[in-house]
Amino acid sequence: MKWTEGLDKLGLGLYLLLCLFAIANIYSVDAGLGKKQLIFFGISLFAGLVIFFSRSKFFENMSGIIYIGGVLLLIGLFPFGKEILGQKNWYKFGSFTMQPVEFAKIGVALMLSNYVSGPDFNLKQRKSLWTTLAIVGVPAVVVLAIPDVGSLLVFTAFFVALYREGLSGWLFGIGFLFAGVFLVSLAVNPLYVVIAIVLIAAVLIAVNFYKMHWDVISIASIAGSVLLLCGLAFATPFVLEKMPKHQRERIEVLYKGEKAFRDTSGYNLLYSKTAIGSGGLLGKGYREGSVTQGKFVPEQETDYIFCTVGEEWGFVGSAVLILCYMIFIGRIYYLAEQQKSAFNRVFGYSFASILLMHFSINLGMVMGLFPTVGIPLPYFSYGGSSLLAFSIMTFIFFKLNYTDKNSLV
Repeated sequence: MKWTEGLDKLGLGLYLLLCLFAIANIYSVDAGLGKKQLIFFGISLFAGLVIFFSRSKFFENMSGIIYIGGVLLLIGLFPFGKEILGQKNWYKFGSFTMQPVEFAKIGVALMLSNYVSGPDFNLKQRKSLWTTLAIVGVPAVVVLAIPDVGSLLVFTAFFVALYREGLSGWLFGIGFLFAGVFLVSLAVNPLYVVIAIVLIAAVLIAVNFYKMHWDVISIASIAGSVLLLCGLAFATPFVLEKMPKHQRERIEVLYKGEKAFRDTSGYNLLYSKTAIGSGGLLGKGYREGSVTQGKFVPEQETDYIFCTVGEEWGFVGSAVLILCYMIFIGRIYYLAEQQKSAFNRVFGYSFASILLMHFSINLGMVMGLFPTVGIPLPYFSYGGSSLLAFSIMTFIFFKLNYTDKNSLV
C-alpha cells in the first residue's frame, strides 16, 4: 500500500512485540495488572494514531510549550505530589497515578531538537553551549531536588545527541573520570585514591612535557582538576554517610553483596538473582516460576520485571528479549542518522539514548551491577505513565521518519 511507504515496519514490529510480551509477563505476575497494562497499551496505540495523522511540524512548533509544560509539572510535585516508596514524584487522581518526569523527557527532547536545528546554533560558541546545557539542566535540577536520582541519570542521555552535533568528547571523559573516582573512593581508602590521582597526573605531565605548549592557563587547569578530584575522593565517604539509609545501603550492596543486606536493601536483588538463575536454559514455563508466583520479589511487575523473564523463559528467552532491545535501539540510531532534518536527527538520537540508558540501568540493577534506583524497563515494566510516554516518543519519531522518507527535499 502506498501510504505505508516510509513507515518503518521493523521498528513498529519490534515495538509491538516488546509491548505484547511485556503484557504477558505482567499478567503472569498479577492478572489484574496485566489487564490494566493491556488498557494502557490500547491508550498508547490510540495516541500513536493521533500522532501519525498529525502534521510533523506540530512537534517542532509546539516544542517550547511542551517543554515548559513538562517543567511546570515537575515543579508542581512539590506542593501537589504524592509520595510513593519514599519519593514524591507522582500525581494521584483517584485510583490513577502519573509520573510527570516521564513526559518531561519528551519536552526536553523536542526543545533540544528545536534549538539545535536552528540557524544560529554552534556548539563552539558559548551562547549555544550554555543554552543547550540550560535546556537539559533546568528540569534535571528540579528532578534532583525531588529527589529522583534514577531519572536524573537518564537526563545524561541527551549528551549523546549533543556529542553527535559537535559537543566535545572531553566532557564525557571528565564525567567518567569523576564517576570513577567517586565509585573507587567508596571501596578504597580515599587517601590511596588521592595518591593515585597525584601520581597519574605527574606521569601524564612528565610524558607530555616536551610535546605540549604549557602556559599559565594550562597549568592552572591541570592543578584545578587534580584538586577537584582529590576533594571528591575525600568528600565521598561523608556524602555516603549523609545519604538516607536505604540509598546508602543500595550503594553498599555493590561492594558488600546482597546477602549482607538480605533483610533490607539487598532483599530484592537476592531474590531477583535467584529467580533469574533458577530459570536455567529454557525456563520453568509460563506462569510456572516459583519465585514469580510466590511474589517473593517486591515491585516484580515494575522495576524487577526482567527477573520474571529469566525465571519463566530462561537464558534463551532473556537473550532473545535483550537482542530485540538491542536491534530496536540500534534501528532508532540508524534511522536518526539517515534523517535530512537536524530536528529529526537530534530527536532520534535523544530518544534512542533515553531507551539505551533505561535499558542498561534496569538490567544492571536486577543483576546487581548497578544500585537500585527505580528505573523502569521501557515498554516492559508495568505503569501507564512509562508505557504512554515511551510510546509517544516512539510514534513521534516514526512520524518524523515517515515524513522524512516521503519528502522530496
